[in-house]
Amino acid sequence: HPPLVAVDGPYLQIVEQPKQRGFRFRYGCEGPSHGGLPGASSERNRRSYPQVKICNYQGPARVVVQLVTSSAEPHFHAHSLVGKQCEKGVCIADLPPKDTSISFPNLGILHVTKKNVSKTLEERMTEAFRMGYNYGVAIHPEIDCLQGEVRIPREFTEQQKSLISSAAVNQAKEMDLSVVRLMFTAFLPDSDGGYSRRLDPVISEPIYDSKAPNASNLKIVRMDRTAGCVTGGEEVYLLCDKVQKDDIQVRFYEEDDTGQVWEAYGDFSPTDVHRQFAIVFKTPKYRNLNLQKPISVFVQLKRKSDNETSEPKPFTYHPQVIGKAESSESPTRPSVQRTSCKVRKPLAFRAAFGSPKARGALVGRECPSYYQGYGYGTGSYGSGYSFSQGSGGTGMKHAYYGFNTFEIRWREIIQPVNAVGCVFKRNGGMTKPCVFSVCALQDGLLETARRQAQALFHYAMSGDVRMLLALQRPLMTSQDEDGDTCLHLGVIHSRTTALCGLAQVISALPGEDVVNMRNDLYQTPLHLAVVTQQEEAVTALLEAGADATLADRHGNTALHLAAQQSDGRMAALLLQHPQMVKLIEQPNATGLCPIHLAVQASSLGALRELLSGGAHVEAQELSSGRTALHLATERDDVSLAGCLLLEGNAHVDSCTYDGSTPLHVAAGRGSVKLSALLMAAGADPHKENCEPLYDTEEDRCPPGEDEEGEEDEGFIPGTTPLDIAPCTEVYDILNGNRHHARRLGEDTRRALCHALEQPTSTWEGLAQALGLGVLNSAFRLSASPAHTLLDSYEVSGGTLKELEEALRLLGSASALDILQGALVEAVPSSGTAEELAGERDRGLCQFLRVCVCVCVFSYLVK
Repeated sequence: HPPLVAVDGPYLQIVEQPKQRGFRFRYGCEGPSHGGLPGASSERNRRSYPQVKICNYQGPARVVVQLVTSSAEPHFHAHSLVGKQCEKGVCIADLPPKDTSISFPNLGILHVTKKNVSKTLEERMTEAFRMGYNYGVAIHPEIDCLQGEVRIPREFTEQQKSLISSAAVNQAKEMDLSVVRLMFTAFLPDSDGGYSRRLDPVISEPIYDSKAPNASNLKIVRMDRTAGCVTGGEEVYLLCDKVQKDDIQVRFYEEDDTGQVWEAYGDFSPTDVHRQFAIVFKTPKYRNLNLQKPISVFVQLKRKSDNETSEPKPFTYHPQVIGKAESSESPTRPSVQRTSCKVRKPLAFRAAFGSPKARGALVGRECPSYYQGYGYGTGSYGSGYSFSQGSGGTGMKHAYYGFNTFEIRWREIIQPVNAVGCVFKRNGGMTKPCVFSVCALQDGLLETARRQAQALFHYAMSGDVRMLLALQRPLMTSQDEDGDTCLHLGVIHSRTTALCGLAQVISALPGEDVVNMRNDLYQTPLHLAVVTQQEEAVTALLEAGADATLADRHGNTALHLAAQQSDGRMAALLLQHPQMVKLIEQPNATGLCPIHLAVQASSLGALRELLSGGAHVEAQELSSGRTALHLATERDDVSLAGCLLLEGNAHVDSCTYDGSTPLHVAAGRGSVKLSALLMAAGADPHKENCEPLYDTEEDRCPPGEDEEGEEDEGFIPGTTPLDIAPCTEVYDILNGNRHHARRLGEDTRRALCHALEQPTSTWEGLAQALGLGVLNSAFRLSASPAHTLLDSYEVSGGTLKELEEALRLLGSASALDILQGALVEAVPSSGTAEELAGERDRGLCQFLRVCVCVCVFSYLVK
């Protein structure tokens, strides 16, 4: 009978697709399959399996499941289905009359060896055609015509067997053994009670063998660089899940509201793929090499064979830094200007203006000697002049004009001489023959002198230095040998008055964008003002129109630089300006936002200012997806972690790209204090990351058990903090036990607090020794600072042994004697369940007490 294809009649539908990735095909020598093929929506605590439904029908039916290829025209696959309802590579299940859908929870896939592919295919084809289960799978026209025959099982002639054998050999040559699909065929009962009425088969999505390198999930785990120059060619190290060397690409792309606007691919060869888990590539050029500001794009892995892609990660392209090489260093400038101890350039009045030789040091790359001499000369103006001219008016030599001994190189003259008709190139050559009137030249110079004198008179009457500076406005774009303008030098030498005057003149008069000019290190005056912590200079520059979004050669804006300063005053000042709000989440060239830099610099003050200014506490740095809490945990800094949890309300179980939480970091590093703090904040010690706990499936012991008593094949277990706890102390904390840190008795605690507070504040030195010195201001607000210190120390997981060592280093003999006496008298005890419960309650109370102190301190500071 022909298959039923009526639109209104019964038809087969896939309700739950099989899980495409993460399932392993097993060889026969490995024994039975461990667990069934999961469904696409299956989760660890909510299992699902492939499921089909017969629509528009109620009654008994038979469903046959076979493996077919993933090609455009499906063929039988050599692999076999195995399970409780499977025989000869095919699964047959009967649908009860009252049900319309059926699931397949026990399907496994048996991987055939390459040498047996053609033989297995021949057997599979023969059996399928004999039993009538071949519908929808083309083999050969002469064999396919048997589809219309009714007699089952069928018998084949020698010629038909030969055709099947030939088709099996040909298909075996092109078969992909790493991917299969499930073909479901439903049979309805006929009048004789046999299942001969076939419905149209349905074919599932591809299922990839988890062992095959070209079938694994693509995932970027970490990159050593997340930014680069628009010119490309910069080397990046990328860690990833398993990939195939000749089947992987690194794709860069940019999208807007209309869709993709640009894409390019990283440059690497298969030899740059290290053991299928790391790729070293060079970044491609960006589409626009004339960027003025950084721009964010995306980077992802892409598989060539099936165009599968990974989750995209951000990547930032920065403008070109045109100027001296970053490694160059001048005698007056350190190559890295990150501190306030920048070397000032030597300058003395007599040395600068006393002789022509000394004056040469003042000649900048764009400032002609004419202006240098004329603007600062001390000689009288004369009426004489002399010059010599070569043939054609193009060979002009040095000329002397009556400014005493001030030598004027006429070939370097620009404004105002250009105003009277002389046009010169700055490299010394003339753009056209120099033909001018001596009278016109003299008149121009005298007019300039008149304006200079008038400006000097106004300055003498008003005392306002801007009267003198305004006349120098056209020269303010001049740069010295390091690329510094007058604004840069004003900041470097801390000349606040001069800087403010220059900034006001620049903002009041039109002209070039002097306030945002960069030096050879790509720093604007605002960058230098922030680095040297000159608040008045920062305010003046911002009011003069300084662009806070400009980044230096490391991708740092002014806010990035301020976040690395310990006191937080500069960050607070910058955050008062509205334009800074949009920069608070901007990453620098290494993928770090200001909040990450504040944590890395251990700047509690800057961190608090950023949190108050609206910084996103869950922002991830771009290399591996760490949050500020991850970075604070890596630094083993209890104060910063506490601030992020208490004031920033940070999510304690935030995850990196590979699924690791801060507790993974703390436990893996053996940090007792941070483990205790994160556990007190509600961290989950059983949360798994994406890193397999065991290298191979054969090493997984003991195997997980599902409802059927078999291993759950669909899920590869990750690593929990408990799995990587390196010591008993951390393991006990993660299990909720605090036996490693015995509490002091109340009498001992009171005596110890008295010794630490009287007659001097010894507790302050103890806080520093215990790593809690940053909270001293909060401790002082307490009625008993030493008591609050000990509470904080205990809740952070501190041990009595560490406390004893800190007191010994501090040299507090009286406090040390009290503690040692208590340790000698102490008798270890496991404690009852009620005592342990009370212990946890007291720990929570202490933690809340520290929270209150920190919050009160923050409020007072604000």
